[in-house]
Amino acid sequence: MTMNQKIIMLLATGFNTGKSPFAPGTVGTLAGIPFALVFWVIPPPFFGVYVVGLMLLAIFIADQAEKILKEKDPGCIVIDEIAGYVVALSIVPVNAYTIIAGFFIFRFFDVVKAGPARYFERNFSGGAGVVLDDVMAGILTAAVLRGLYLAGIL
Repeated sequence: MTMNQKIIMLLATGFNTGKSPFAPGTVGTLAGIPFALVFWVIPPPFFGVYVVGLMLLAIFIADQAEKILKEKDPGCIVIDEIAGYVVALSIVPVNAYTIIAGFFIFRFFDVVKAGPARYFERNFSGGAGVVLDDVMAGILTAAVLRGLYLAGIL
């Protein structure tokens, strides 16, 4: 494996969290927490740029990793969970409550593949097919989190 391929795989597997023998998607989502904490550092006007940039990077990395592994959406690729989780936390204040609630709600939507998420999983291939269903799970999670936040629950 070339150095570039090793870097791609390191990123695709969420710094090897996707190689967990137990629930790699769940462990990979945990790897997304530091990426969500970036919202503490960057100014709110740049949140959209950060989220879109991370999504595009995730699509590219996932596409390259599929080619390296010669496999469609292998479980070890978790950069999609990382991107989806960041989307989930992009419209609420990031704190202990939103991090924890967002984690569980995101995992629910990611596993269930509710409506729109299933559409993206079935109708897109390559990196987009790997990432966009998780982004949709992140959007659904963001909507729930925002509602809980506005209701004063979080």
